[in-house]
Amino acid sequence: MNGLRLSDVWIRRTQRWWLAVPGLLAAWLLSWAPPAVAEQPSEYQLKAAFLYNFALFTEWPANIDKSLNLCVYGTDSFGDEVEELQGKPVGERLLAVHRMRAGESVAGCQIVFITSSAIDNLPRVLDGLRGRATLTVADSPGAALSGVAINMTVARNKVAFEANLAAARAAGINLSSKLLRLATQVIQ
Repeated sequence: MNGLRLSDVWIRRTQRWWLAVPGLLAAWLLSWAPPAVAEQPSEYQLKAAFLYNFALFTEWPANIDKSLNLCVYGTDSFGDEVEELQGKPVGERLLAVHRMRAGESVAGCQIVFITSSAIDNLPRVLDGLRGRATLTVADSPGAALSGVAINMTVARNKVAFEANLAAARAAGINLSSKLLRLATQVIQ
């Protein structure tokens, strides 16, 4: 074999294998590396997603236009997160996002998110919406007991909600049973 002994061939193959060991070891270690941690969504990204799902799981009267006006009433903590909902479909309708200052009329809104900064105006807002098919949503303690249809809460970095079924029915809208099953509390 051209002057090579069998032991020389074996030594060369063994040396090549040992040269590959560091690369194989590195590949094996990388395969055990923990996956990259995805960035957690912010509180208001989650609340915007909840608002969209509330709209999806609400039965709207047939006489509502082709768009559902989502109005953020009061000092807006959403930033761009709520803008992501602009033009999203809700059945055959599209969401239109509007920002309203405290004190402005919300008569043209089908969904009103009353911010915690404007919660003192809640009785006046609810009086102005009486008899209108409007889903009222807030994120303030006690808002559901005060007449808001859905109130979001945050506990242990998780967003949850309570539903006031009587308030929704008084507004002429129905909340889906699927939505109500997820509520932490349903007020009859």
